[in-house]
Amino acid sequence: MISLPLVYTILALIAYTSSFWYLFIRLMSKRTPNLWCYGLMVGLGLVLHATVLSQDMLTSIGVNYDVFNLMSFTSGLMLALSLILSLIRPILPLNLIGTPVAAFGLILGFAFSQPNQIIEQHSFGLDLHIILSLSAYAVLLMATIHAVLLWFQDRELKKKQKRRIWVNLLPPFQVMESLLFDLIITGFGLLTAALLFGFFTIDNFFAQHLAHKTAFSIISWFLYGALLIGHYKFGWRGRKAIRFTITGFVLLAIGFMGSKFVLEMILGR
Repeated sequence: MISLPLVYTILALIAYTSSFWYLFIRLMSKRTPNLWCYGLMVGLGLVLHATVLSQDMLTSIGVNYDVFNLMSFTSGLMLALSLILSLIRPILPLNLIGTPVAAFGLILGFAFSQPNQIIEQHSFGLDLHIILSLSAYAVLLMATIHAVLLWFQDRELKKKQKRRIWVNLLPPFQVMESLLFDLIITGFGLLTAALLFGFFTIDNFFAQHLAHKTAFSIISWFLYGALLIGHYKFGWRGRKAIRFTITGFVLLAIGFMGSKFVLEMILGR
């Protein structure tokens, strides 16, 4: 018998797929996408995504912070934030990668989540730390996707390719670069707040297996901070900014998602 969460997952994937192809076809044909039509499709996918995720994460005894649930949550939150920002900034093409990322996160969460990472006791500080952390990851994931698109655009411009897909699909390079730093500033601020609250809510630093996670997060924080200082004081931009952005997020992902994956799936903790 087909379960209701499976039905919701399939419907969410259909909504995500439909929105992706609608946006791709519109942008390729140089027709302005109808933001409300696109938003309705993505919004439906996000609602269904949230419904599936809530059934896994919200339990009668606490919240299940399984690594795959967190991947699903972060990817969905990233797409939701991207959709909201699309109303005020020209970042709609960002969703050509953001939508498949959210769909992949949904599949991972539905297929592989395990009911063994439940936090039963909450405190305001811990809840705020978790919310800030996930928000920081979502925004910096957006920035990383943005950096990847910038790399494609920069590559086409420098190689003077005749068929410039990303140059034609995306806003001008300077506008894209400005948006990248706006996202990094936002993500850096959220990450700073998350680290500060984390230090106040960790009781036993080593017993909770958080040393490596915090270390990677702090290294990532320093990289993003160095990039922002380098950009505004020394004019760092272009490929250097792209490399810093991607490296910073890779370290952040290794520290958080990677460490949780090793602890939960390999070590069984």
